[in-house]
Amino acid sequence: MIDTIPVIDLKPLFEGGADGRRQVAEEIGKACRGIGFFYLAGHGIPASMRENVFAMAKTFFESPEAVKKTALYSAASGNRGYIPMKGEALDPTKAPDLKEAFNIGLDLAPDDPEILSGQKFRSLNLWPDVPDFKETMLGYFDAVWHLGRTLHTAFANELGIVTDFFDDKLDRPLATLRLLHYPARPAQLDEGQLGAGEHTDYGCVTLLATDEVGGLEIRTRDGRWLSAPFIPDTFVCNIGDCLMRWTNDTYVSTPHRVVSPAGRERYSIAFFLDPNPDAVVECLPGCATEDNPAKYPPIRGDDYLMSRLNPTYEKAGLLE
Repeated sequence: MIDTIPVIDLKPLFEGGADGRRQVAEEIGKACRGIGFFYLAGHGIPASMRENVFAMAKTFFESPEAVKKTALYSAASGNRGYIPMKGEALDPTKAPDLKEAFNIGLDLAPDDPEILSGQKFRSLNLWPDVPDFKETMLGYFDAVWHLGRTLHTAFANELGIVTDFFDDKLDRPLATLRLLHYPARPAQLDEGQLGAGEHTDYGCVTLLATDEVGGLEIRTRDGRWLSAPFIPDTFVCNIGDCLMRWTNDTYVSTPHRVVSPAGRERYSIAFFLDPNPDAVVECLPGCATEDNPAKYPPIRGDDYLMSRLNPTYEKAGLLE
């Protein structure tokens, strides 16, 4: 059997009534229980909005280093800001990744109680001096956040729990919008170095917009690497470790990597939807049985994210 990444049309979820919602939930559930990845079409986010985000990301990454470093990621930045080239190792056992990135989180006011009390991952966003950057990114953040919450209604339906189960767990999420730039692969690489090392995502679901360059590969259950080709006007979606944990491994978080193409630079825009800081991630009703008991103890959303992020940046020195 040849593994394939299915393309799922979300329109029936919006327009098809109960039958449409059930159809989409079944298709998504099959992908989540199997290969762990799917393409999402019919999502309702205008192509022009995505194009603007890519153009703005390119403008930022082409800016002088002095501009980029005014919004530099640090241990105190709440997972926000600019991560320089080779500033991250998604596979901590290998050389740092050949990419640079910029992270944007939920945009909170300076007087927000969670900011004032110093809650983990609650910080002000860092904004570079690039015209229209903030407005463009926050508009897109809200659009993909809404899409991610809609996807969770399909997850809930497929898992047999109440449709709105995730609503109050994703209304102040530890979500990250991440702009990514991969340079063209050089002739010489450090041993084991990739654009992004083999890893699984940390949160519930990832919504990835890619350019036409390619390079994303996912690992099948039998250990083969499968290319995820560019399909216009779709998102590449995958389950993260947090939702796998929530479902007691019913849904699958699949390892993947980015192999930077030779001779071409690559851009992508990822949205990682992690739950609220105080959301308790514990085995969902119906996901455990006598023969398959709960595998993981309950954990808060912020504690789980902290446990996953630290190893990623420690090797590159960004947490020093």
